[in-house]
Amino acid sequence: MDIFKTFDAIYSTGPEAKKAMGAIIQEREFSKNELVQKPGSTCRTLYFVKSGAARIFYFKDGNDITEHFAFANDLIVRAESLFTGAPTRKGIESLEKTHMIAIDAALLIQLYDTHPDIERLFRLIIEKEFVNAIKRIESFQLMSATERYVELLHTTDIVQKIPLKNIASYLGITQVSLSRIRAEIR
Repeated sequence: MDIFKTFDAIYSTGPEAKKAMGAIIQEREFSKNELVQKPGSTCRTLYFVKSGAARIFYFKDGNDITEHFAFANDLIVRAESLFTGAPTRKGIESLEKTHMIAIDAALLIQLYDTHPDIERLFRLIIEKEFVNAIKRIESFQLMSATERYVELLHTTDIVQKIPLKNIASYLGITQVSLSRIRAEIR
């Protein structure tokens, strides 16, 4: 399974751990603009994007706001819900036909006791995502909208397929400002 190559690049687990994880991993496919998890629900699953793209979003004052994009080999999870067990106003949506690896969080956590290498792997994955969240916050504090857009362009070539309204809300700007930025950097 390709996901193990991704995992091994982070932290290599033993064959028994891989077998145990393989038993709780499901492959799922989502159509373009399909809800993976709806707003108002409780997150109980970790997803890794195998191909395609997805986003975490929420509604504020009637506006659809994109908080996070996930591309190939990225984790996408509503962590505030997963770790507290409480529903969240955020949802996950596929942006195009997207193939994901789904892991039931409760079953994964049960494996921590018998497979410490799985716990270490996922600790490292969560640490990486925490650092990414801090970098995103810092980007709003230290970077211009143009710099944030250029950084997003370097993340993936799928940006050209993402609706401008999603990119603009992710960057914290209007679509008009995004159009101006795009014209400037061409």
